[in-house]
Amino acid sequence: MTAFNDEAVTGDALRRVLGVSRRSFLSTCTAATAAVLAPPVFGAAPALAQGSSEKAGSGKGRSALVPPDKRGIILYTVRDAVARDPLASDLPSGFREVFRQLSRFGYRQVEFAGFGQHANAPGGADLGTVQGAKLLRSWLDEYGLRAQGSHGFIPASWPLTASDLDTFKRYLEIANILGMKHMGTGADPTGTPYRADWDVAAQKWNTLGAIARREGIKLYTHNHDSAYDFLLDGGPLDAQGRPTRSSGIRKLEYFLKVTDRKNVYLELDVFWAHVAQYKFHTYTAHDGSQREKVFDPAALVVRNTDRFPLFHAKDGVVNLQSGLGYDMVPFGTGDIDYRRFFTRVGAKNYHNPMVEQDNAPSTTVAGQSLDFARIGYDNLAALRACD
Repeated sequence: MTAFNDEAVTGDALRRVLGVSRRSFLSTCTAATAAVLAPPVFGAAPALAQGSSEKAGSGKGRSALVPPDKRGIILYTVRDAVARDPLASDLPSGFREVFRQLSRFGYRQVEFAGFGQHANAPGGADLGTVQGAKLLRSWLDEYGLRAQGSHGFIPASWPLTASDLDTFKRYLEIANILGMKHMGTGADPTGTPYRADWDVAAQKWNTLGAIARREGIKLYTHNHDSAYDFLLDGGPLDAQGRPTRSSGIRKLEYFLKVTDRKNVYLELDVFWAHVAQYKFHTYTAHDGSQREKVFDPAALVVRNTDRFPLFHAKDGVVNLQSGLGYDMVPFGTGDIDYRRFFTRVGAKNYHNPMVEQDNAPSTTVAGQSLDFARIGYDNLAALRACD
């Protein structure tokens, strides 16, 4: 991927460096080790099967950057397989068969993105109930999988209504039945750039996080590129009385500061964080000057290790014409240097990387998402620390 000093760089320099593939720039173990020492840079049940990248007795697991029991996938990646009609296809269909296939690939963890499946699959269409959760848990146990998290229900309203609070508590009950340590959402805490709105979001998440903590659950927010844009917190006010300039702090950095570290956690989507690195590197300071500040996703995690129990391990190929800087591809086949990222963030027995690819399902290749899930597992398992 890219290499940046922690100091500000020009927009032209950012685009020039971003175009360099990890395969031709600092791609060796020696360079990766230097990157850790230098200033920050960007960067089946066991009885069923072994993942093809790590055979039993190989001894390679000792140097794996992602330990075998930490290799996970968010089920959004294979949502078409979960939703497939088992009566109309010989491919894995519904939660139970998908769990079996993911376990055969080698995965040991899953993250849910809803509890719906095809009505003809075992258990019926909606497993987002206490009974449905018990059934899901039995299948997870059967195939040696653990539910590590879920994009569940986070109330949109604030203050909380009685109905929303009841629903939130029901999702916490389901999370506990499934054995999850975490429950979260796929949306940013708020969609605006204004500090006042992030203060309100912090109040809401602190309250919900405290409720979740009493139930033994860590509440987390998964975020996209916009959340790493700069907070508007000063300068001249607009016609609605809102600030128009920034102190240079990013929205999620501020959110981390004003939320309780014991109650509120984050899931770093590494792809979207790198998109933010590409998009949001210039801000207008309170005095009106233009300033450069390149985002370093790994450094944010290192500064807040215990706040990031989950990652989305999502890959991209550099494309400076896309508007995002990257095109999404199967994990391990892109330009985001995950060896360097996982080396830098460390704490490999704490973080839980979930392979994700938003565009894995295909309307023309029925088995594509599961094929990409297998590729993702193999590449995640193949990541090795430098000796």
